[in-house]
Amino acid sequence: MKTKTSITLSEDVLAVVDQRATGKSRSEFIETALWSYIAQLARNEQNTRDLDILNRNADRLNQEAA
Repeated sequence: MKTKTSITLSEDVLAVVDQRATGKSRSEFIETALWSYIAQLARNEQNTRDLDILNRNADRLNQEAA
């Protein structure tokens, strides 16, 4: 389900959106961009968790590797 919302964007951002949104409406383009950004946030969170696990176990893992 879609919900209509109102956002305020700078003219510069809107100009780029209009240039890049070939074949898509502004709404479609912005929704796609937001989903991409949300997915990147989730990847960053997972990477942070993975790095924390590696760092907590680094000494043991390095000993095993040696």
